[in-house]
Amino acid sequence: MTSAISSPVIAIGAIHYDTIAHASEPIRPETSTPSRLNAKPGGVATNIARALVRLGVGTRLVGAVGEDGAADMLSRQLSQEGLELHVKARKGFATGQYLALHNPAGDLAAACVDDRVLSEAPEDLFDGIVADLAANSTDDTIWFLDANLPAAMLVRLTGRALPGRLVANAVSDAKAVRLRGVLDKLDCLMLNRGEAVTLTGLSRGTSSEDLAVALSQTGLKSFVLTSAASDVLVLASGELHRFAPLQTDIVDVTGAGDALTAGTVAALARGYGLTQAVPFGLAAAALTLRSTGALADELSWDALANF
Repeated sequence: MTSAISSPVIAIGAIHYDTIAHASEPIRPETSTPSRLNAKPGGVATNIARALVRLGVGTRLVGAVGEDGAADMLSRQLSQEGLELHVKARKGFATGQYLALHNPAGDLAAACVDDRVLSEAPEDLFDGIVADLAANSTDDTIWFLDANLPAAMLVRLTGRALPGRLVANAVSDAKAVRLRGVLDKLDCLMLNRGEAVTLTGLSRGTSSEDLAVALSQTGLKSFVLTSAASDVLVLASGELHRFAPLQTDIVDVTGAGDALTAGTVAALARGYGLTQAVPFGLAAAALTLRSTGALADELSWDALANF
């Protein structure tokens, strides 16, 4: 049964200041390349939280920032967009920053990130915030965690009595390993092929189907496994399902995976089952691929429902 009224989402993870360069010609090493630069809020949890607000889902964002101008700017913009912020400011750290270089076709040429404000955070940093939020949550709440959180913090958070469902995003090949100790605590994991390779220990040449089988043996209850433009594999209720990505013109790949997660979570929050929710995520990803940046201007629940 679905509802126009959604369950609340609490997103915990990265809050970054993103600078995205779109080159007008192929990027060459050791020299400058003419480009258009855009600066926007970023970080997986932030991207997904911003999208969820656009999709009509009440969302709280928990994260860490530095005591700097980037933190002030991000707090103002995110609050104006309708997010309820629960932020810890860490003295001596810079707010997380991400720099990405994209070729004219939209593919990612290189990226760098400074996320020490969160990756080096103590595991109990959000204890007080999470306790307050949990005390006012219900069984329909969705808790979203990204693997930008340190491994010890992920164990601490998933080991607490959080009313509702736990959904996580593996973030990157390097950070997916942080989830190994909590896979059996998650209700759903969103990840791509590279991240699945990290979690299973299989080779990069392993087929997506074999990766899915290996993931199903890790203790995961369900997952959504993407593979660039190939089919998306979904484990739900013990069965594996296959979905084809929607065709669209690619302008910028930034945030497409986050959009898929956000669209899927938004549908889950409205009462859809996982296999019913994934098509909304695929629509959100398609909208994002044909836009610049991690959040498509045309993103809305109606746009997904009518895509």
